[in-house]
Amino acid sequence: MVQKTGKRARGRPRAYDPDQALARAMDTFWIGGYSGTSLDALSASTGMQRPSLYGAFGDKRSLYLEALERYTDESIASMRETLDFESSLRDGLATLYHSAISFYAPRNADPRGCFLIGTAAVEAMSDPGIRNRLRKALRRLDRVFEDRFRQAQATGELDRQADPAALAKMASAVLHTLALRSRAGDSRPSLRAIAEHGVQMICGARSRR
Repeated sequence: MVQKTGKRARGRPRAYDPDQALARAMDTFWIGGYSGTSLDALSASTGMQRPSLYGAFGDKRSLYLEALERYTDESIASMRETLDFESSLRDGLATLYHSAISFYAPRNADPRGCFLIGTAAVEAMSDPGIRNRLRKALRRLDRVFEDRFRQAQATGELDRQADPAALAKMASAVLHTLALRSRAGDSRPSLRAIAEHGVQMICGARSRR
């Protein structure tokens, strides 16, 4: 936290907080989608005039891509932390999915689902650059699961005949389903049931050694 000293700082102070502005822009894209979000809406949400937005982030597409990259990076970091190698795979997956439900469909708020799936999947059809970003982000998500599954295989939590890469795509598919169904308004008990069946499906083939 920056404490006030009563002295005026030298030089011209920055008129905005870039992290805060990017977070607010992400929220705006999240609600309206890329195509449905106007520059006026972005200006209003960030508190920045258009010239300032252009100067800080470039055009609307550049701002969206930066928000997409930030969301992906934060999601990957959160997944790695939740799928802690020191806890059991079953517990880690259950925690990850239940945390995702709370994030995608928070109590007393409109469900928003996943920023990546909810916005980039729509634009991928017409924008090759966004399609490429989406594909790379999905592969990164898969790799997090795959790394954890390979470790679980080495410790006997998963059968040696299991395919970690295939299971990773299945685990990602459960996550994407939770995102889509939460945005469609599925109830939290329904989402939790999907998560529990997903964990059972993935962790069912455990070694009996």
